[in-house]
Amino acid sequence: MSLMKRISLIFRAKADKALDRAEDPRETLDYSYKRQLELLTKVRRGVADVATSRKRVELQQQQLQQQADKLTQQAQKALSMGREDLAREALTRKSALTGQLADLEQQKAQLQGEEEKLTLASQRLQAKVESFRTQKETIKAKYTAAEAQTRINEAFSGISEEMGDVGMAVQRAEDKTAQMQARAGAIDELIASGALDDASSLNRGDDISRELEAMSSQSDVEAELAALKAGSGGQTQAIEAGDASTAAPVSETQKEEGQA
Repeated sequence: MSLMKRISLIFRAKADKALDRAEDPRETLDYSYKRQLELLTKVRRGVADVATSRKRVELQQQQLQQQADKLTQQAQKALSMGREDLAREALTRKSALTGQLADLEQQKAQLQGEEEKLTLASQRLQAKVESFRTQKETIKAKYTAAEAQTRINEAFSGISEEMGDVGMAVQRAEDKTAQMQARAGAIDELIASGALDDASSLNRGDDISRELEAMSSQSDVEAELAALKAGSGGQTQAIEAGDASTAAPVSETQKEEGQA
């Protein structure tokens, strides 16, 4: 198979598949019913046209028959008046009209036959169209019901898949919860066995250490302050003692000067 034939075959296959997807059987049935109605309308119009032609022939027959009757009367009157020549002329014309009437009668018979055939075809076609309409509506109803059922099944299938996803999410949450519980239990066991220090106890130990350090620092400050005070007191006493020794001679001299 040549390349062009293969491409043409693939194109036709894809086009046929696309058309099959796009085709709605209900629309196709409605279109077919519409075409049958159009055909029925044409047949009925044909019956009406044939009936109209037959009616025209009948009118022509009536007119010719009236003329023939009139010529007969004229021939009788001409004979009564001794005018055989006029009577012969009237009968000759009547004979021509009789031939035309015969032709019209034949045409009328043909038209009546065509009219009967078309009327019968119209009746049969109408019965067929009505039967097709009933079948069409039944098929459309079945297709609509099947389409609705398909959509319901697809929706239910979608819901089932979503519920399945929810179930998996719940299972994952339960697994994570169980894992966290197991981990918390293991940590509690390690803390109870002393293999792992409790962070809260460590924090409390740090607080005590900081408080002890603060108290020790305060004691050091108090001791140093006491030492400073002790040093300051000795110096003050020495200064006072020196002042006392220098003050005594001055007073004696003052005494002597006072006595003098």
